[in-house]
Amino acid sequence: MSGNLRLLADTLARARRENRAALITYMTAGFPTVDDGIAATKAMLNSGADIVEIGLPHSDPVLDGPVIQAADDIALRAGVRIADVIRTVREAYQATGKPVLVMSYWNPIDKYGAERFGSELAEAGGAGCIFPDLPVQESALWRETAARHGLATVFVAAPSTTDERLRELTAAGTGFVYASSLMGVTGARDAVSTAAGSLVRRIRATTELPVCVGIGISDAAQAARVARFADGVIVASVLVKAVLDAPDAAAGTAIVAELTAELSRATRRHAD
Repeated sequence: MSGNLRLLADTLARARRENRAALITYMTAGFPTVDDGIAATKAMLNSGADIVEIGLPHSDPVLDGPVIQAADDIALRAGVRIADVIRTVREAYQATGKPVLVMSYWNPIDKYGAERFGSELAEAGGAGCIFPDLPVQESALWRETAARHGLATVFVAAPSTTDERLRELTAAGTGFVYASSLMGVTGARDAVSTAAGSLVRRIRATTELPVCVGIGISDAAQAARVARFADGVIVASVLVKAVLDAPDAAAGTAIVAELTAELSRATRRHAD
């Protein structure tokens, strides 16, 4: 069975035709439980998110700040497995028909087996993977696997990425390019870095792939500003924190749905 790279591309293209940025949200698999994480993911997709990232919990997440680290720790302590990640993808896709990506560090996939993971992700209806720590030069195994199974390979570009490396990254990637709005780990910020707009312009000089901006976007006002120049707005930590801070899982899901709807309205204010 082929994955949903085409669905991902079509979703981003539709957002562009509608003169808006796509909203991409995030939830850690297995957090606060597998079932509750699936419920929160469905709630986001049903409340205006165009695409969702499912985080594969990792014990040493070098890109993730304290909020996502806390969610990862809860999921890992509860015994979450890759099978639970695949189940989350499957149930979110089957319930909504929207693109579902996995955000993962490379080591768990390498240990599990790239072919095994790619096959299972495609069978579940997944659209692809985002790998924040996989160098382009070491990505051939995964990219070949992804191509066989119709999955996207999304690389992360930072403000410090050189023009030469950007060209390598965008030539190898599929789906879209993940532009990190700042240097550092994930988490809410009081303002979006001015480096984000410059990075998007630099990326677009090398590719026709959509460019989606994440890291540090924590409210609707920031999402609206990024939506003016990016093809997609990626929001993660503020949604995970809503679940962390909620009195119970049902309340967390309700808050996540409300936040997603607010963010979705903001990204539709694409033009000045």
